[in-house]
Amino acid sequence: MRIVVAMSGGVDSSVAAALLAEQGHDVIGLSMQLYDQRGGEQTWGSCCTLDDLHDARRVASIIGFPHYIVNFERQFRETVISNFVQEYASGRTPLPCAHCNSDLKFSTLLERARGFGAEHVATGHYARVEHDENGRWLLKRSVDPDKDQSYFLFSLTQDQLARAMFPVGTLAKSEVRSHARRLGLAVAEKPDSQEICFIPDGDYAAFIERKEPAVVRGGAIVDEGGHQLGTHAGIHRFTIGQRKGLGIASTVPLYVLGIDADAGAVMVGPRTALERVRLTASGVNWIGIAAPARRVRVTAQIRHRHKPAPGVVCALPDGRAEMIFDDPQAAITPGQAVVFYDGEAVVGGGWIE
Repeated sequence: MRIVVAMSGGVDSSVAAALLAEQGHDVIGLSMQLYDQRGGEQTWGSCCTLDDLHDARRVASIIGFPHYIVNFERQFRETVISNFVQEYASGRTPLPCAHCNSDLKFSTLLERARGFGAEHVATGHYARVEHDENGRWLLKRSVDPDKDQSYFLFSLTQDQLARAMFPVGTLAKSEVRSHARRLGLAVAEKPDSQEICFIPDGDYAAFIERKEPAVVRGGAIVDEGGHQLGTHAGIHRFTIGQRKGLGIASTVPLYVLGIDADAGAVMVGPRTALERVRLTASGVNWIGIAAPARRVRVTAQIRHRHKPAPGVVCALPDGRAEMIFDDPQAAITPGQAVVFYDGEAVVGGGWIE
């Protein structure tokens, strides 16, 4: 079987490609150039850098399969960067990894794969794909719970899942590194990327200000009663649940409770005011089941590292859904993803309103 493998230059995608080649598949490695690197300039820095592209090519050379670099600068700018900036400017907190994985990597790479005569695309994601007895493709958590990335893949369609492969999803991270050592790959000890790839210094506010200067607009910081407690330099500097950087003296800890983009106001209050039992989501993609007209029991994650919380979910009109938790959840944040699970299987997910 001919398989295109998305290679970031890290150990996970490298081992994914190597294992498929060992199994006898006709592997083609593709790496994405996401930004201009002419002259060796590296303006971003945690993945898909020039060094990463070289690492991917070296792995392909060692294992013995062709490797190509595809230019996705325009798609990355339009799909990921633009969304990131606009979400913060609208008082929401974006999740760029989910947009990159589903909206860019899979949709675009599947198109490129067909050009190579391949019907499947593999990545180094820690997740699993299975086919159930009803003919439905299921997205499941990885075997390694600490590395599970199914949360970021909730928007994959049935067609995309039918053509997706996650070779390291059945392995622990330690096993992946062991395979890399066995194969003599230089990336065996390469550290994992932690931060947002296009903001290696972590200063997302400065990045947004460079990309969208108009977003820099000061406003008021108010309490739940609307009384002004202070001022701020732009709503893009805040996210729901934030405690640090408020610049307000208070006898009790204050947290960001809400952001009003139209008024340019940031509302703060005690931690208890962050807790909610209900949320609605838009752009919902149902994977494990058809859109449920009645409430069904699930567990849900409102952040990648959020402990799955039980409750009920049902579909609403216009591709939306309502989730009601058994217990209040803190810092339900617009712009982030909510992903519904039935055990290890992803039921569906959408974007928190």
